[in-house]
Amino acid sequence: MTEEVHTQVTAEELAHAFEEEIAPVDLSRYALEDWLTLAVFWGMSLCVFLQFFTRYVLNNSLAWTEEIAINCLVVVVFLGSVMCTRMTRHIHVDILYKYLPARAGRVLALVVSLIAIGFFAYMSWLLWRYAGIVQRERMVTINLPRNIVFYTVFAGFVLMTLRQVQVFVADLRRGYSVLERPAEFDGYGI
Repeated sequence: MTEEVHTQVTAEELAHAFEEEIAPVDLSRYALEDWLTLAVFWGMSLCVFLQFFTRYVLNNSLAWTEEIAINCLVVVVFLGSVMCTRMTRHIHVDILYKYLPARAGRVLALVVSLIAIGFFAYMSWLLWRYAGIVQRERMVTINLPRNIVFYTVFAGFVLMTLRQVQVFVADLRRGYSVLERPAEFDGYGI
C-alpha cells in the first residue's frame, strides 16, 4: 500500500507559483466539428439555465426550453462522436491484441476499422432515409421541422465515416493502430 505524501508549501512559494511561465495554448488539435459541438453545448447549457430560472425563480416555466435542450443534447452526442472517431477514443478492447501474433493483430485491427467504416456509412444511409420520411413532422413546442435534428445526426455519421477513413489510412501509413499499440497514442489521434 502506498502512502500519500503531502509536501508543506509556504504562502510565499504558493504566490510564486502564479508567476511561472505558462505554456501557450495549442488549439490546433481541434477541428471544425469540435467547435460546432462546443457551440451547441453552450446553447444547450443556456436552455437548461433558462428552464431552471423560469421554473424555479419565476415560477412560470418556458416549455420550449426542454425540447430545445434535449435536441441539443442529441446533436452534442453525435457531433462529439466525430471527435472520438478522429482521436480514436471510442470504446475498444485491446487486451486481445496482446495475446495475438503481430500479423494476426494487424489484420484484425484493419478488419475492425473497415467494419467501423461500413457501420458509419450504413447509419448515414439509414438516417438520410429516415430524415426524408419524417420531413413533414414538426417539433412539439416550437414550429420547427423535426428533421433538423435528424439531418444533424446524419451529418455526424457522415463525418464519422470520413474520419474513420482518415484513421484507417493513417493506420496503414503508420503500420499499427491504437488497438495494436495503445501506449503509442497520447489521446490526440490524427
